[in-house]
Amino acid sequence: MKLRILLVAISMLVMSCDKLGGKATPSTDKEKTLYVLGAQLGRNLEDFHFTEADLKFVVQGMNDKATGKTVQVQPSQEYFEKIKLLMEAPMKEKAKTEIEAGDKFLADAEKLEGAKKQKSGLIYIETKAGSGKNPTAQDFVKVFYRGTLRDGKEFDSNMGKEPAKFPLGGVIPCWTEGLQLMKVGGKGTLYCPSTIAYGFRGSPPVIPGGAALKFEVELLGIEGAPKANPPGKK
Repeated sequence: MKLRILLVAISMLVMSCDKLGGKATPSTDKEKTLYVLGAQLGRNLEDFHFTEADLKFVVQGMNDKATGKTVQVQPSQEYFEKIKLLMEAPMKEKAKTEIEAGDKFLADAEKLEGAKKQKSGLIYIETKAGSGKNPTAQDFVKVFYRGTLRDGKEFDSNMGKEPAKFPLGGVIPCWTEGLQLMKVGGKGTLYCPSTIAYGFRGSPPVIPGGAALKFEVELLGIEGAPKANPPGKK
């Protein structure tokens, strides 16, 4: 969906630039409004980090298609995948430093007393043993939690508030895996590499791309998935 929005934004911007034939200075209220619209659309293209040389081919492709000329390269799933990679490349490059720092953070966590590293890279430390059942990925769980970045900055927490309730199979993989290691009534700490958290994209503006995360979790309860109501009932 995001890729389609980006392609539409590119199309609108390129067609507008081509018709103007050069740089325009907005003067009327309508022109200023259109300029702000263009600037907002341009924000959707920042992830590509286009150079002027890159934009020449974008413009050529748009012109050929818009004017009914022969398209030199036919669109296909192969090229849609390449467009996606083109957009992701600068994100991955930007996340490199954070990933390297996260690796050190996780390596230090692995040395902590009671730390158990899983195949996924998750590091789990039990801080209080529970006496109930272990949840499955199909269960709904009720928890208290606190999430922090590697520098200790808190980005989310419901400690001292209402317990959070959610389907365990509908959260980041680190949580889905980590909470299944816990029993009801227990507490634990999850150290999550970015690969099983928010990846190289992160969750802007709070969680940077490539960030390793730490979660302190208390498993309060387990509930089965809600049953569907019979037809005609609510």
